[in-house]
Formats: sequence, C-alpha cells, structure tokens
Amino acid sequence: MRTLTRRIVLLTGLVLLIDANVVWAPDPAFDAATAAVTVTVDEIIEWHAANFATIAIAAITNRGDTPSASQSLVLYTNCDLDITADHTAAAQLTKTTDTLVTEYKLEYDKIGTDGTGGATVAWAEYDDFIAVGSAVTHIALDGAVDVTLSARASNAAGTLADAGDYTATQTLTATF
Repeated sequence: MRTLTRRIVLLTGLVLLIDANVVWAPDPAFDAATAAVTVTVDEIIEWHAANFATIAIAAITNRGDTPSASQSLVLYTNCDLDITADHTAAAQLTKTTDTLVTEYKLEYDKIGTDGTGGATVAWAEYDDFIAVGSAVTHIALDGAVDVTLSARASNAAGTLADAGDYTATQTLTATF
C-alpha cells in the first residue's frame, strides 16, 4: 500500500507540475510589447548666418551709372513663409544728409515647385521693396533655399550726389 500511495502522490505531483506548466506557460500574444512614440516638430525658420555678407556696390563714376551687387544667404525652413523688407530710411544709401536712389531685388534658387523657394521680386526702391511680402513655398524634404539680395545705386534724375561713401542697412525678416 505504501508503494501505491507513493505512486499516487508521485502521479498527483506530476499532474500538478504539468498543470502548473500549462497555467504558467508564456502566452505567445505577449512575446513582444510595443511602445507608441510621438514628437512634434515646430515650424522652423533659421538663417544660416546672422547677416548677409556686405553688398559692396562698385563706385558711381558717371552721373548715369547704376552699379549693382548682390549676396546670398541660405534660409532653412520646414514651412511656408513670407519675407518682408525694411522700408525705413535705414535702407536708403545715405551720406550725412545726401541720399542716392537705392533699389533692391530678391531672388531664390528655386521657385517653390522645383524645391523650396519663391518668385523673384523685381527691382524696387527701398521704400516700395517687397511691399506685401514675398511668399516662400516649402517643398517636403527640401528644407533650404538660397536667398539672393541685390542692391543698386544711382543718382536721382537731373542731380549728382556728393562724393564720398554712402551706407544703408536692409533688413529682411522671414515669418510664418
């Protein structure tokens, strides 16, 4: 009888062990766990440098001269934006109280369909330059546009400016 009891106990233990393994066996549905990850990318507009390099226009050597020069600066963006210009006297070439006719033009390396960019803004006097903003269209996966600012100087009709150095500061502001 003792042998029979041992066999029953042993069989019972084996059954319990088998049942325990079945109960505690890992569920294949829980072999992997996923985690949702989110992030927001804000609208970004950032010039490559704080300022354009100096636009050094050649000297006016004749009353009818209209020399011009330009500089480019990369604008990084991940959204559509507008560029506006300064229309104050700071943007006009001035020497003490004498001024020159000061005009600006804006160009992009792309037009907003072939990559991030916009339409050329034609020559205009400083106080009319980019009167309503210049639209830049962002194209996905193209987060940079070369912005070229050109400036030109001339004498007002029927006049001749004083000799000397004239300076101006044009500020372009990009906003979304």
